[in-house]
Amino acid sequence: MRRTLILPLCLACVPAAEARDYGQHGAVFLVIERDLLEQIHTRLTAMEKSGETERLNQELQRRTTARVNRPEPVSGLVRASAARRWSFDPTIALETDIRGPKGELIHARGTRVNPLDRVPLRAELLFFDGDDPDQLSWALSQSGAAKLILTKGAPLELMKARQRRFYFDQGGKLIRHFGIGAVPARVRQRGRALEVSEIVLPLRQGARP
Repeated sequence: MRRTLILPLCLACVPAAEARDYGQHGAVFLVIERDLLEQIHTRLTAMEKSGETERLNQELQRRTTARVNRPEPVSGLVRASAARRWSFDPTIALETDIRGPKGELIHARGTRVNPLDRVPLRAELLFFDGDDPDQLSWALSQSGAAKLILTKGAPLELMKARQRRFYFDQGGKLIRHFGIGAVPARVRQRGRALEVSEIVLPLRQGARP
């Protein structure tokens, strides 16, 4: 009985807890947070009234038009100062099975396939700097069936002025694929391979290489 009475007696000796108001210390501010969409709307309205929106739209249109008419030049290219010629084998190893419309196996994964066996290169590919008058004249003097591929220049202006179709090697994907380091260059089919040539043009009198 003595042990069972110890806990109630101890609890009786503890003072009762009191809740006290310690008052207000320091300044208190209300948390006011503007709605994000409201802020965006206010900003856009202000931009429209000031004419900034119209100015930005015109600038975007100007940059887009400029980029279409004059794409970023292919980097790392120089004008050819030494003639080079090599053979390029387009054969690839298939990474997946190739099947027909009914599921029949045409080529198994790992099969080596040469695209030229089915789709020949119908026209030569000519790569050149469209801002270089010598290279432009050279390209235009070649076969009319050749594909004119710019690595630098304004394709739309050239098409309008020359009444010929011009292409542009965006990002230099074809240049890197064929290993071309100097222009003008030609790619044409030779049997089951492609012949790649970097061509040296005679310098005009007073012109720098």
